Amino acid sequence: MTRVIDPIEQRSYEILRGRADTSALPPWTRAVVERVIHASADTGYLGDLVCDEAALAAGAQALRAGAPVVVDSGMVAAGVTARDAVCRVADPRAAALAAARGTTRSAAGIQVAYDDAGPDAVWVIGTAPTALMELIALDAAPALVIGLPVGFVGAVEAKQALRDTGLPALTNRSEKGGAAVAAAALNALLYTEEPV
Repeated sequence: MTRVIDPIEQRSYEILRGRADTSALPPWTRAVVERVIHASADTGYLGDLVCDEAALAAGAQALRAGAPVVVDSGMVAAGVTARDAVCRVADPRAAALAAARGTTRSAAGIQVAYDDAGPDAVWVIGTAPTALMELIALDAAPALVIGLPVGFVGAVEAKQALRDTGLPALTNRSEKGGAAVAAAALNALLYTEEPV
């Protein structure tokens, strides 16, 4: 995707590179870390994100090949600016499944989305730790999981569980995260040409 970079965005990147030295990072990792810092104005993500360069490269390749993007909330979907995203949290099937299973609509929305999207999707979880745990339980064979749910209850544990699976993933260690951060990580993969 070819983008015209606004001067404000260009200046923002200059500032963040002055505050956080990303120069030694591998190219896909650098693209993601910088876009997340840009979106959050939080340089702490430099040491918090857990990136796997090969997984990021494979995720970017899957996106270029047309892999579906599946998200856990409307807020994440709104932040994905270059692609349509599958989001089933508001789907009546998710509401019925959540009630039947006694789970969150976010988790149920992931099940419904998997039924619709199938394997090899790029999953972006930025809102609900329960959605990330549901995805892990599905054995969904993802192309990539961006697991950055935010919160004081279950977020750190869900992200650790994701890392423990060995799935191709991008996550972080702390309670930080959220819709804007998760969407920014995905957008980095969509916006960035093959980095060198």
